[in-house]
Amino acid sequence: MIARLLTPRTTVYAHCDLPCGVYDPAQARIEAQSVKACMEKFHANADPVFQQRAVSIKEERSNLVKEHLWILWTDYFKPAHFETYPQLNGLFNEATKLAGAGGTKGTNDVAVADKLLGKIDEIAEIFAATKK
Repeated sequence: MIARLLTPRTTVYAHCDLPCGVYDPAQARIEAQSVKACMEKFHANADPVFQQRAVSIKEERSNLVKEHLWILWTDYFKPAHFETYPQLNGLFNEATKLAGAGGTKGTNDVAVADKLLGKIDEIAEIFAATKK
């Protein structure tokens, strides 16, 4: 009875179990570069099977971009960062939407991938400033 009362009812997941404290927008950028490369390869190859593989991989990588951004947004950045950089919430919102169904998941337009990379670069600049 006591063991049942003390057993957690909710399982939670974190970036890592320690937490490790290792955060970097470079992870999101690498996945976004992969998204862009898949789009370019999609346009460069007329084979429908190849194109479907490119789209599938692009969509998986878009999800990873969102995951890496969410981890930074929710785990790394603290209230003081958002006070110092009031545009930060908006940047994360825009970037994760650019990696979603209305962005790179829903299109093969390389310009959308470039916009996503630009938002990630803006986040990376702020991230670097918080590390000083």
